[in-house]
Amino acid sequence: MDVKGLVLSGGAGTRLRPITHTRAKQLVPVAGKPVLFYGLEAMAEAGIKQVGIIIGDTGDEIRAAVGDGSQFGLEVTFIPQDAPRGLAHAVLTAEEFIGDSAFCMYLGDNLLRDGVAGFVDKFRAGTADAMILLQHVPNPSEYGVAELDASGAVKQLVEKPKEPKSDLALVGVYLFTSSIFDAAKKLEPSWRGEYEITDAIQGLVDSGLRVEPHVVTGWWKDTGQLADMLEANRLVLDAIETDIQGDVVDTKIEGRVVIQAGATVERCHIRGPVVICSGATVRDAYIGPYSAISEDAHVERAEMEHAILLERSSIIGIDTRIEDSLIGADCQIRRSDAIRSANRLLVGDGSRIEIL
Repeated sequence: MDVKGLVLSGGAGTRLRPITHTRAKQLVPVAGKPVLFYGLEAMAEAGIKQVGIIIGDTGDEIRAAVGDGSQFGLEVTFIPQDAPRGLAHAVLTAEEFIGDSAFCMYLGDNLLRDGVAGFVDKFRAGTADAMILLQHVPNPSEYGVAELDASGAVKQLVEKPKEPKSDLALVGVYLFTSSIFDAAKKLEPSWRGEYEITDAIQGLVDSGLRVEPHVVTGWWKDTGQLADMLEANRLVLDAIETDIQGDVVDTKIEGRVVIQAGATVERCHIRGPVVICSGATVRDAYIGPYSAISEDAHVERAEMEHAILLERSSIIGIDTRIEDSLIGADCQIRRSDAIRSANRLLVGDGSRIEIL
């Protein structure tokens, strides 16, 4: 069975503002790499060659970052969506690209620890009309929720129910045959004003088609909010292996640390897991666990831990530790006169902050 890929990279990313005022949410880096790239790599690992990427207002930025897809071993087609009208609308927008092929749909701001290769292989080998991935969550009312019957078959799917009948949330990865197009064309907008993929899948169930559920045992993260982004960064960093290629001088390194070629680290204490990207400069600093320093960023006479510093930003002369923070690109953080014991920041691109 031929399987194409469909990656959704539209949407405004309102839950990650102010970061997403100036960049696509799918391009915010986790462990030094844009979230979107993990999904594209997962497609390639699953043996998928042709991938369509749904784009919206941030389409130019997505195009520039992804290029023709050859860096991932993919052939990429960009598919503009006129407005974010829901996942089922995105599916219909891609109908011409998908044609009669089966396809794997992956939400571009999601991360799945074990990728999708195993699920794609099962779908290729099976006879299901759709496959949905599920995971037990503590807050199911924030997700699409699946209710299974006693035999484990899909009984009902509801988008963000006020009173969930299950704690099984739909993970942001779906596998479909072309039957999903007919189901999506029958939809009316939901109470949210969107064409819901849960309603389209429910249409398949109601039509007697086979929707196969699989509960994901590895971690899955939707990186739509600050806490989720930091948690995804932590989970990815937990799997890194030490790889030091940059220039390191008079520095104590503990644990698993990646220092990319072109980075400079001098007179520091680095306690992994940590990623320091190419072009970054870190001097006289403490970089604690679960930190990621992006390209051309600068940290000097400062401490950070469990934080993400985006490209070309600088933290200089801060006596108190910066932690649990996501700091946008082209920011400058300097010390002011007063001192606090800790700082927690969500900082948009181009900001300048004085720590009091």
